[in-house]
Amino acid sequence: MGDPELAGQPRFAVLIDADNAQAAVITGLLAEVAKYGEATTRRIYGDFTSNQLASWKRVIQPHAIKPVQQFAYTTGKNATDGALIIDAMDMLYTGRYDGFCLVSSDSDFTGLALRLREAGLVVIGFGERRTPEAFRKACHRFVFTDLLKAAEEPTAGRTAAEVKPFPEREVLAAVDESADDSGWANLATVGSYLNKVQSDFDSRDYGYRKLSDLVTGRPDLLTVDRRRANGQDVVYVRRAR
Repeated sequence: MGDPELAGQPRFAVLIDADNAQAAVITGLLAEVAKYGEATTRRIYGDFTSNQLASWKRVIQPHAIKPVQQFAYTTGKNATDGALIIDAMDMLYTGRYDGFCLVSSDSDFTGLALRLREAGLVVIGFGERRTPEAFRKACHRFVFTDLLKAAEEPTAGRTAAEVKPFPEREVLAAVDESADDSGWANLATVGSYLNKVQSDFDSRDYGYRKLSDLVTGRPDLLTVDRRRANGQDVVYVRRAR
């Protein structure tokens, strides 16, 4: 029998391109995936005979990740990408997954992300700031891995100068689009709208751990109301009057 705590949770396949991802983010990455569902399958692709992937070799076993060895037979040809894409398509046709987490900063996975979306699956991308916009936008949600690394290693966090200014235009537009006739908007709906128009929108980029912290931090712009519904706290927000 399965774990009753995981029953009904969305099932995700986490596929990691070892050549284009850092091992230092793995703990924070898997914690991020857990917000969306269960990481049923965890695979990492690369040439693990190479010293360049030594850091990955140290974390594979502790995090129950299955390595998929791809020898670099030819210079300039990336067998890793092909193996990951083939596996993803095989997994898609099993019908066992609700979504995929693609961990890479490589634009070569843009087509894969679009194909998985067309099949009705959720696609969450993870990558560095250099990740091409096409791949970021092909995902339902894209998470910059430096934010995950900062959470794991406080000393690796971003300086005050690197924190973006409050995204006033984007947040107010999302509130307006999500509000009911009284002007109140469910914060979950606001967050969903923000991610639809900007897949890499993340409150941590603006110095706030969660979206609720971000909107609470600007009482001059937004009024926040916490309500109780079905035994849970629900956050509503509207423009300040």
